[in-house]
Amino acid sequence: MTVREAIMSRYSVRAYKSEPIEDEKLELVLDAARLAPSASNAQEWKFIVVKEPQLRESMIEAAHDQVFVGEAPVIIVGVSLDPEHLMRCGVSAGVVDLTIAIDHITLQAAELGLGTCWIGSFYQDKVKRLLNIPDEYKVISLTPLGYPADKPKPKSRKKLDEIIVYNRFK
Repeated sequence: MTVREAIMSRYSVRAYKSEPIEDEKLELVLDAARLAPSASNAQEWKFIVVKEPQLRESMIEAAHDQVFVGEAPVIIVGVSLDPEHLMRCGVSAGVVDLTIAIDHITLQAAELGLGTCWIGSFYQDKVKRLLNIPDEYKVISLTPLGYPADKPKPKSRKKLDEIIVYNRFK
């Protein structure tokens, strides 16, 4: 599968089979995050791999009652270890770094026939409590990971000329 094919095939999976993920595939997905670039190559992140069934079940409420989150055999939680670090441009390095790493995860998963869904609707305090994350860190995203039990719907995207300008903002 080419990168373009992975981009085109990847979608937000909201139903997962209970089938476990092979260790080799999980390691490839996690290694994709490790290989992602980060500000000053600091890799100020941790990825919590939630596999324990009862804990995944508890994560449903923490994820704003999105049941499919707990149905996936794995939930990957991206945590910024330096959430106060701003890049020179004024943007949070932790948010940018974790976004890049999670995108690597989603594309690697797509190549392996696994599904993901970027979860931004969750309760920071509940996730931290469930996973023993220290207060000074910040959860940036949750990503269920598993074999899709649903089918992708057609993607609706704006045309390039609606989102691209050259040389100056217009």
